Amino acid sequence: MIGALFPLAKPILHGLDAETAHNLTLRGLALLPPRKPAPDDPRLAVDAFGRRFPNPVGLAAGFDKGAQVPDALLGLGFGFVEVGGVVPKPQGGNPRPRVFRLSADGAVINRFGLNSEGLDIVRGRLAARSGRPGLVGINIGANKESSDRIADYVACTSALAPHVAFVTVNVSSPNTPGLRDLQGEAFLDDLLGRVVEARDKASAGTAILLKIAPDISLEALDSIVATALRRKVQGLVVSNTTIARPAGLAEASLARETGGLSGRPLFEPATRLLAETYLRVGGTIPLIGVGGIDSAAAAWTKILAGASLLQLYSALVYAGPGLVGSIKAGLLRKLAAEGARDLSTIVGRDAATLAKLGTAAA
Repeated sequence: MIGALFPLAKPILHGLDAETAHNLTLRGLALLPPRKPAPDDPRLAVDAFGRRFPNPVGLAAGFDKGAQVPDALLGLGFGFVEVGGVVPKPQGGNPRPRVFRLSADGAVINRFGLNSEGLDIVRGRLAARSGRPGLVGINIGANKESSDRIADYVACTSALAPHVAFVTVNVSSPNTPGLRDLQGEAFLDDLLGRVVEARDKASAGTAILLKIAPDISLEALDSIVATALRRKVQGLVVSNTTIARPAGLAEASLARETGGLSGRPLFEPATRLLAETYLRVGGTIPLIGVGGIDSAAAAWTKILAGASLLQLYSALVYAGPGLVGSIKAGLLRKLAAEGARDLSTIVGRDAATLAKLGTAAA
């Protein structure tokens, strides 16, 4: 029903400032009655991080920053939802306007700057849903003005790990000055070591994931993967938004806005990095593929490149929540056409090709 109504609501929402439209969407979701999603086909189930995901299609961080409506989002058919990012102290983020639709490109640019209600409010909301079904994770960051950013990540992990299935360490947002510097080997090693230690004390069953930027060299990727494996991180999220502006963007004037670019133009570089990451981890830890997923074909390519799980966000701006069901149905058709019993049998199958040639090979 919600998916069917989206074509009617879309002109109204897109007639508003993007952030205003997003906030109205969150309010609308908060008003929905509790809804249990229809059971998924068992062939879509994924075992990862010690959990069983009913399907691989997740919602990326950034949509529900304050953990206001995770259960309503799960009711739309997502296999899991990542809320946040959250930082310890409330912060307003960057001045508005700070999010822009590049409609002709199927893209979004945002420079929110990790706006957050803060750790205490988000922890309260997540604690209140304790015992409810559905897999929810949290994306964590550091305050812009923090004097000890690693301590910020530790504080978030200690407070939130007992209430979620996984914690995603976000060192790859382009909108907090200096944050991506934490991807350097020495900083990252210290950061992950302290976060894992904090998790072990708070809730040993909660997975620690690391989200990386698409704008890194393969040498940097080597270092990040080695550090993550050494520190026993349970998964990598590939990737965050990009500061690059691919040639040929139709919305040329909006493309000059600063911030992270997501959506269709991110698909190829993020998928290539995903394939490169898969080749490096060698199947030792699961990967979550993010960036430009707007169809079942795109989702299938991410899986071929090495993703066990998927996340999307920007495509919902243009296609609405019906996209979730469409992707799941398309994946089942792909499985049937190949005679595959489940998705695990094709994870990473074309990683070597996609890493060398780009997604056009798929």
